[in-house]
Amino acid sequence: MNTEIIKGFRDFTGEEAEKRQRIKEILAEAFRKYGFEVAETPIIENEEFVKGENKADEAVSDIYKLKDKGERNLALRYEFTFQLKRIANNKKLPFKRYQIGEVFRDEPTSTRRFRQFTQCDIDIIGSTIKDEAEILAVATEVLDKIGIKNEICVGNRKLINEIIDKEKISGNKNQILKEIDKLDKLSEQEVKANLKKLGAEKLVAIFQKPESYFEKYEAYKEIEELKKFCKYYKIKINFQPGLVRGLSYYNGNVFEIKSKEMKETICGGGSYLVNNVQSSGIAFGLDRLALIAKYDDKKDKTLILSLNEDKKAIEVAQKLREKGEYVVLFYGKPSKALDYANSYNISKVIFIGSEETKKGKAKVKDMKTGKESSIGI
Repeated sequence: MNTEIIKGFRDFTGEEAEKRQRIKEILAEAFRKYGFEVAETPIIENEEFVKGENKADEAVSDIYKLKDKGERNLALRYEFTFQLKRIANNKKLPFKRYQIGEVFRDEPTSTRRFRQFTQCDIDIIGSTIKDEAEILAVATEVLDKIGIKNEICVGNRKLINEIIDKEKISGNKNQILKEIDKLDKLSEQEVKANLKKLGAEKLVAIFQKPESYFEKYEAYKEIEELKKFCKYYKIKINFQPGLVRGLSYYNGNVFEIKSKEMKETICGGGSYLVNNVQSSGIAFGLDRLALIAKYDDKKDKTLILSLNEDKKAIEVAQKLREKGEYVVLFYGKPSKALDYANSYNISKVIFIGSEETKKGKAKVKDMKTGKESSIGI
């Protein structure tokens, strides 16, 4: 039997799995603090629903397709946003939801690009630009807490469309946007060459102009308003006129959050329509966050070794657990218990035997220093 993991998929155990779990908890705690309620949705949906109206998007073209025994055309979800069409229906607005779970894309893999990854989303259905600022405040709070220095980059889809119209560029807009989106992936020369075929190469020079140049455009007002409300949250945002984001459904401000520690975007989102209602959201990639997160809130574990004093060992374990400590019970020889503790980075071992039970004191071994002490039981 071949038990090798499929390319683009991974197992997580031990400290790596614990770190990922803690980041999820930090995210969920922040989301709830800002009034978002949790949601869960199916991993498998009808293929037609998954594709939606955005069939030409690269992410949509990379969906995993499958059939069930009834020969129905199904697909794995590639993100959570399309499912909002169903779960946000008839909800009192604004509807604020968060979701943390697995999404799938059948695309080429790299060291930081996977076929199964964990996405952590917040979305507001029935949003304004004021809500966009709040979404960025949530992102800033989370990233600060897990020790990731970051930069928030903001663009606007309406602004790009307005520039294309004012410059009388007649090429296919969707194709132009796709090429512009490659500005941070390809060289400027390559992007220019691709845009030249669409009669839109002048856009590269326009996007390099100072921010004051864009004040003459009507759509820039949305950037100005977002900046104003971000100041209320004490957040700094950097305007990038050529920022597109890959998905075609965005219709207003879009944002990407980057870190100097990796070239890939760690969070991204923007504004779009859900059931013809203006909405906004952002997605955090847990896999990328876990690679560069720097925080030290790991809780030490204690191993309690029962030396034929199981009842007392369980009592002590339960007392410690009631105090919020993480405890592992072990039944066996001291040598095996110590070896086990070392294998799983358990910080201390408490020995509970007949002598300890009589005296009401137990021996404690610090696995980091090797020192021994005693505690009352």
